Amino acid sequence: MASLHNRISRRELKEKILQDSTPRTTISFYQYFQIDHPDEFRNQFYHSLHAIGVLGRIYVASEGINAQISVPTTQFSALRTYLDTIPPLQGVRLNIAVHDDGKSFFVLDIKVRDKIVADGIEDPTFSMQRKGKYATPEQFNRLAQDPNTIIVDMRNYYEYEVGHFKNAIEIPSNTFREQLPMAADLLKDKKEATILMYCTGGIRCEKASAFLLHQGFNNVYHLEGGVINYARNVREKELPSLFIGKNFVFDERLGERITEDVIAHCHQCGQVADTHTNCKNDGCHLLFIQCESCATVMEGCCSLACQDTIHLPEEERKKIRKGKDKGQHIFNKAKDRLDALRLPNRQKF
Repeated sequence: MASLHNRISRRELKEKILQDSTPRTTISFYQYFQIDHPDEFRNQFYHSLHAIGVLGRIYVASEGINAQISVPTTQFSALRTYLDTIPPLQGVRLNIAVHDDGKSFFVLDIKVRDKIVADGIEDPTFSMQRKGKYATPEQFNRLAQDPNTIIVDMRNYYEYEVGHFKNAIEIPSNTFREQLPMAADLLKDKKEATILMYCTGGIRCEKASAFLLHQGFNNVYHLEGGVINYARNVREKELPSLFIGKNFVFDERLGERITEDVIAHCHQCGQVADTHTNCKNDGCHLLFIQCESCATVMEGCCSLACQDTIHLPEEERKKIRKGKDKGQHIFNKAKDRLDALRLPNRQKF
């Protein structure tokens, strides 16, 4: 029986996967359904996925499951077969990554959470049983062309920054739990309008669509499979892409290019760029956009202080980061820290 947790250091696991030539496929999927015993479900899920070589990040809660994984390509059918043994997951949509080298994940982490998407909703009458209508990529394009349609981006600011649908409204917040009431308030006078919501893989906009319906909106759609599924359909069916730029993804790749448009800027020098990176200082790991030039000059760091830190002896670096969650900023939502990188003195880098 497999261990319920990883027993090898993440660094060793990462090196092992980087050196492994086995083809792997990156996949994301989610499903809202009732799980009466999340801990038991989690343990069985871990054993079954570990047995076929799955790696990734999975959240399990009483409201369902949210998964971003990679699987050996030869085991894709085995994964589908196993998921089909779980009635609520029979035929669940598997979003396959567009640009993928199979090195998206290096460990298998399955965690039990209160919710698979932290939403801040405390109203006991709210239910995911009533949600918006799915819009296929073709339907999305058709609805988006109507000038009366309101397109709403339900992703974080750092996702919107590098890519989004044309004419999409950004909900300028740091977290999804903040976005939901902000979106409802922003659209409060548009309850009869056609509202078209989207997110990365579909999980956030599906919940957002249910929330708006709960708030009295009447004509709400959400993009089926999110931007990931949309991008695959654009490529395979040769559809016109109304999404421009890159789609941010929550794995080692940090992005999938959808179109050649680069719509963001380096947070340090202001040059056109859309490559996200994590600060190389292990005590920081801030997520930010950095161009190739600044990456070279700054050695992959977000600030001069972090650059100085990476050159200290390892023992000193350990003391500095002692007690800190080194991964706390990997998907950092502290917009004020990024704004600080845009100060006029950034040119000195």
